[in-house]
Amino acid sequence: MRSPSDPPKRETARKPASPPTREDRLKAALKANMARRKAQAKARSAEDARGETKDKD
Repeated sequence: MRSPSDPPKRETARKPASPPTREDRLKAALKANMARRKAQAKARSAEDARGETKDKD
């Protein structure tokens, strides 16, 4: 049993949050950029597919 003065386990287990390194920031930015580009390409491809079916009818 814990005594009331002991801090909870999760507080002792956490490390202080250090600011992300430049490499970490760049990695996150690249990942977000690639996801955005993928979504744009998917939207363009879907738009083209809809346009082709309308022209054929």
